[in-house]
Formats: sequence, structure tokens, C-alpha cells
Amino acid sequence: MKKFFALALSLVMALSLVACGQKEETPAETPEETPAETPAETSDIEVAVVLKTLASEYWGYVKAGCDAAAADLGITVTVVGPGAESDIEGQVAMIEQQIGAGCDAIVCAPNDAGAAAGALQAALDAGIPVLSVDTNVGIEGQTSFVGTSNVDAAYEGAKWAIEQVGSDAKAVIIYGQEGDNTSNMRREGYQKACDEAGVEVLSALSGQNTTDGATKTMEDLLNAYPDQIKMVFCHNDDTAIGAMNACKNAGVTDMTIVGFDGNASAVDLILAGEMVKATVAQQPYEMGYQVVEAAVKAINGETVEEVINAPVEVVTAENGQAYLDNLEAMKG
Repeated sequence: MKKFFALALSLVMALSLVACGQKEETPAETPEETPAETPAETSDIEVAVVLKTLASEYWGYVKAGCDAAAADLGITVTVVGPGAESDIEGQVAMIEQQIGAGCDAIVCAPNDAGAAAGALQAALDAGIPVLSVDTNVGIEGQTSFVGTSNVDAAYEGAKWAIEQVGSDAKAVIIYGQEGDNTSNMRREGYQKACDEAGVEVLSALSGQNTTDGATKTMEDLLNAYPDQIKMVFCHNDDTAIGAMNACKNAGVTDMTIVGFDGNASAVDLILAGEMVKATVAQQPYEMGYQVVEAAVKAINGETVEEVINAPVEVVTAENGQAYLDNLEAMKG
């Protein structure tokens, strides 16, 4: 703009001199240098995040981390998810919708890695960075995975419970959605700890990732193994609460239940002395924040680590209140 006005001013002056009949030419003013173009505004960046669901406390924390990163970085982040983790087709449709809307990067926590990968291939074909959070899609060309080693985390949870109850106690595992990679890894970690300690795992059944589903599964397990089960290792905290409800309905009081996710609702039960004795706490807020940060780096052509590990903590009655206080601080 400054250059335009300088040139216009020079032209007006030259015409004025001609009109006045002056023979000597007056040098035109040197126009000001045009400032270098500024990079595109950060606010132009749009990141899409497709989670397993938004209908749970855990995924709400992931969303909160994504939203906080959006605010801090000055970008637009759209976070969506189906009504339940079992809705694989619904999640695939959301992935396709977000890619079609023209996002600059897409993040996914897949309910089914194979189905999600098929939908995300369109993003990779279009040169759009693809990242995974919590559960790895594992698609070739993926930029980064931000999450927890589910095998190691579940191992620590089961190890803690065995130390409290004893290796002569028998256990059951209530895993998540059939075929889900995260569920498989957590089940593996629980089984590994039991095998090392010589704990007999009576059975492992799916609880469908829901409280109601886990309640029904635990009822079946109690009927199949009356007075034998002492420990229950669960896929998530919703599952742990379902197992607890089934025990209460059956009049069972002596049970050590381990959840997974570190939801405040589960920690409240732990502190209240309920049968849910521990939860393996991931850092969902931090995962959400970190994956959005990584997505922005990828969009800007910066180097991003292929795996960004998030720490875990076994939350019990001893450290539960400190954990809740920290959780509230992170939520702001």
C-alpha cells in the first residue's frame, strides 16, 4: 500500500511540472520498500479430531486438552465422536466428513483401526497429516502416535492388586470391545502380571466398554465362579463401575476391582472405600493437548516424533486426593 501511494505521488508531481512548463526534470521520490509478506495467520489452521466417543468422562478430558491447545495456539480444532465406542461405522462417517470439510490435519482415536485406516487413507492421499491419539491407527504414512503403552500400564495395575490381595487369589478380566487393539493390549498386560505372579485367571470376557455391559458380564462371571473371584481387572473405569454394581447386586463385598483411565468418578469411589480399589490413570488431558501441538508442527513442516509417550500412574486411596487436585488444576 505504501508503495502505491509513493508511486501515485511521484506521478502527480511529474504531471505538475509538465503543466507548469518547467524544463528541468525533478527526480521522482524513491518509493518505500514493500514489507516482506507475513506468513499465513495461525488462526487459519484447522485440525479435526475424531475420538472414540464423547459420551464418557475420559474422552471429555481428551477433548478438554484439545480445546486448551487450540486456545493457546490460536487455531481452530473441531472435536467429534460417535455416541458409543461400538459405533465403528459412525466414526468412519465422521472421519470422512472431517476430511471432506477441508481440515489441515486429522487426529483419530480409532474404534476399529482397520476401518479407520481405510477412511484416513483419503487424507494421506491429499497430503493431510494423520495422527493417532490414545489408540494407534498404525496406518503407513501416519505422522505420529500420542498415547500410553497399554500393556505396561495394565501390567502395573494388576501387579499392584496382586501385591495387596496375594498371589493365591483368583482373578477375571473384563476387556473392552472385541477386536479393539487397546483392549487387546490391556488384556495382555493384565494377563502378563497374573502369569508372572502365578495368579489363575478364571476367565476373560468382553464388557463392551460400557457400565451396563460390564454389569451383565460380571453377573455371568459370578454365576460361573461362585465364591472364587477375588480380583477383577477391567478395560476402563466404566467397566469397573459395572463390575462393582454386579457385585453389590449379588451381595458380594470382598472384591478388589481395578479400573483403567483415572476418571474422577472412579477415584471418588476409591476414596470412599468401595470395591473399586485402583485405576490406572493415563493423562488424557495431556494426550489431547500434545496431539494438537504435534498436528500443528506437522502442518508447519516441523519434525514430529513418531511416538510421543504419555505417562501413567496407579491411583489408589493413598494418592487419590492428590490426583484429583491435579486433575482439577489441569481442567482450569
